[in-house]
Amino acid sequence: MNDHLKVLRSLTPCFYIKRGDQASIIGGVIEFIKELHQVVQSLETKKRRKSLSPSPVPSPRQFRLSPPQPETPFFGDFKELGACCNSPVADVEAKISGSNVILRTISKRIPGQIVRIVGVLERLSFEILHLNISTMEDTVLYSFVVKIGLECQVSVEELAFEVQQSFCSQQVYIREHAQILS
Repeated sequence: MNDHLKVLRSLTPCFYIKRGDQASIIGGVIEFIKELHQVVQSLETKKRRKSLSPSPVPSPRQFRLSPPQPETPFFGDFKELGACCNSPVADVEAKISGSNVILRTISKRIPGQIVRIVGVLERLSFEILHLNISTMEDTVLYSFVVKIGLECQVSVEELAFEVQQSFCSQQVYIREHAQILS
C-alpha cells in the first residue's frame, strides 16, 4: 500500500496533497482527477462547439430521440442505460449511473437556461446532488448529478426530451419577442 501511495503522491502536484498521511494523499489525488476531468470536459466542449453552427430555430418535431452512440466523443462510452436528444440548439444526454442520473447539456450560452433546466428537474421529481458548469467562449456545458425522487415516473428518454424542450421554449420565446419588437 505504501508503494502505491508513493506513486500516487509522485504523480500528483504537491499543492493537492496537504499532509503525508494516507487520507490526505488519496483525497488530493481525487481532487486532482476531478480537476483533470473538468479540463477534459472543457476541451471536449471546445471541440464540440466547432460543430455547433448557428441555424434556424428548430420546431419541436425536428428533435430526434436517438439511442446512445458509443463512439460519440463528447458524451463518451455508454455502459449504463442512457438516451440522447439532440437538436441544432442543444445536445442533451441523460444516463442512469447507479441510483442517480447524470444529465449533460451542451449549447450556446442562453441567459436563464440553467433556471429552466432546474425547473424541469424539480417538476419531474429529481433532486440535484451536484452541478458542474464549464464554459468556453460562447458555449456552455452543464453536468448534473441528480437523485431519482420517489414520485419520479419518467424514463431517461423522457428526461432528455423534456430538458431539450426547455431549450426550444426559450428559442421560441426569443423569436416571438423579436417579431413583436420589429
